[in-house]
Amino acid sequence: MSSLLKKIQELAEQQASANIDTRRHLHAHPELSFHEFETQAFVEKQLHDLGIPTQRIANTGVIAIIEGKNPSKKVVALRADMDALPIQETNDVPYKSQNPGVMHACGHDVHTSSLLGTARILQSVKDEFEGTVKLLFQPAEEKAPGGASIMIQEGALQNPNPAGILGQHVATNIPVGKVGFREGMYMASADELYLTVKGKGGHGAMPDQCIDPIVIASHIIIAMQQIISRNKNPRLPSVLSFGKFIAEGATNVIPNEVKIEGTFRAMDEEWRADGLAKMKKLAEGMAESMGGSCDFFVLKGYPFLKNNPELTRRMKEAAIAYMGADNVIDLDIWMAAEDFAFYTHHVDACFYRLGTRNDDKGIINGVHTPNFNIDEKALNVGPGLMAWLAIQELSIA
Repeated sequence: MSSLLKKIQELAEQQASANIDTRRHLHAHPELSFHEFETQAFVEKQLHDLGIPTQRIANTGVIAIIEGKNPSKKVVALRADMDALPIQETNDVPYKSQNPGVMHACGHDVHTSSLLGTARILQSVKDEFEGTVKLLFQPAEEKAPGGASIMIQEGALQNPNPAGILGQHVATNIPVGKVGFREGMYMASADELYLTVKGKGGHGAMPDQCIDPIVIASHIIIAMQQIISRNKNPRLPSVLSFGKFIAEGATNVIPNEVKIEGTFRAMDEEWRADGLAKMKKLAEGMAESMGGSCDFFVLKGYPFLKNNPELTRRMKEAAIAYMGADNVIDLDIWMAAEDFAFYTHHVDACFYRLGTRNDDKGIINGVHTPNFNIDEKALNVGPGLMAWLAIQELSIA
């Protein structure tokens, strides 16, 4: 295996500039969730040029198969997401988004270009490993119900059935050249909360003649925070945050209603359901007790993401062999959410992080920001590492 490891490292280095070109093309042509038509066609052409057959799935997704020797021995799946975000890019770079109001601000251009690079490597060495690698180029990670859930519904984990799946995500808090792993519980579930608090508007100087929805909504927000802090399992973190509060009155006008939007994150499905039920009951009851009403709607999002401990341990050891122990770190629990979580509830999975940060170059901005960028040396690491991880896992009986 040592000779194959070295060969993969050499191939990764040789194609690094091609991976960067791919990433820049994708970055300049971002597409929103469920609209990745040009991205799908681009991915298909890249794979077809390599002699890798593809099939379409989930409308804008792509599945591809690379068979080594004895292809039925074992199957491993590799996943990359392809969609962008509704953000206006502010970076001044030659590959800046050409689609106004749309930007690859979460690194999915990196994930897709990296998996294409992995495909090039695996196709080059397919006579040197046993088993099959299934490539999943997935749409719509950024939008509920999540492209992963649709991919699964349409059979992405069948024919052939993978024994495990690997996913990679950029990490703006990890220096370029390093990667991170975590066994077990890693990321939170995510549900979107939409509340409409209704009252009776009127003149701000005469609140006694009104039912003030702003006051009601304010009480609801504070009380809901107390539900989370006083009822959750203290060993499992959860988060309730509100990012939108719309009350279209004026300095002297009490509006008829207030609209609130927020997110609830949890690490336990029982508490997730219980917390949502408690918040709904409280919001509706409190509004009624104050003379108003509350419509409480939950858009159920992604489940928690749990990495299979044994698989993740093997992948971490393989990463150390590929990169050296100093470049492989342990991750903390992260309360963000990812629809890769759906896969983790169906098959053994490992979701790890690829460092993209470079303080000296000022590449420090977080994902989902208009000036997010990466140190492209990450594309010297990502494709080869994933190819090596896949081959190592295929070698395990």
